[in-house]
Amino acid sequence: MASQPPANLPLFYKNLIPLQSGPHSAYRAKGTDKAPFFAGTHAVPLTIDEFVLSQRHYPIVFSAGENPVPLGLFGLNEGVNVYVEADGTLKREVYVPAYVRRYPYLLARLTPDAQELSLCFDPESGLLGDGGDGQALFENDKPSEATNAILKFCEEFELSAQRTAAFMKELIDMELLMDGEVAIQVEGQEQPYVYRGFQMVNEEKFRDMRGDELRKINQNGILPLIMAHLFSLSLVRDVFGRQMAEGRIPAAGPALSFA
Repeated sequence: MASQPPANLPLFYKNLIPLQSGPHSAYRAKGTDKAPFFAGTHAVPLTIDEFVLSQRHYPIVFSAGENPVPLGLFGLNEGVNVYVEADGTLKREVYVPAYVRRYPYLLARLTPDAQELSLCFDPESGLLGDGGDGQALFENDKPSEATNAILKFCEEFELSAQRTAAFMKELIDMELLMDGEVAIQVEGQEQPYVYRGFQMVNEEKFRDMRGDELRKINQNGILPLIMAHLFSLSLVRDVFGRQMAEGRIPAAGPALSFA
């Protein structure tokens, strides 16, 4: 989940350049209440600091593969987001992940051997530019209060991403993750809708943990995070129901991967 170098751009980012006082001295950040880049995204990275808020609104799962990350599911099929209109307006009150709110900014190493992270932005976002309305990003060739606030947010995100990576290592070391599967039977159809391609906590292993192990994960803060994840899984059917109501469910049959 940590920021990727410009050569390997993460979700949402089409390009990435450093924010600098020289070429960007007249740039302003444009305020908006819409996120069209988010509208067609069904799974977004989460940090562990967001689990408690997120689990009230959408399922939290873990990506497949050797280096899993937590994901908030906004839809069960590629390109489907039942929480956001096509123009980027929220359909309902929902917690928006920090990963989304961070865009178009990102802390990244400008070269592979760089020791420090630099504040960069996606020039194709349309969310900042030369002149016009919005908050000035530089004043007298120095970062403005707005830029300092953006930098602080991105720094806090990186720290949260590090804590999230440590949490994921704990889950892997305890062998608590398993391949997930959700089967949803719709009345009047022979075949259920089967969703795979994600990981989840193995509840059986979790219930069988020894008392000393449970005490350890309670003391280090992992226990409530696991519980938030498990409680959130009941929302998979809610997301499915919203997709069904919007006519955005593919034909049932072969298993569908959503993470």
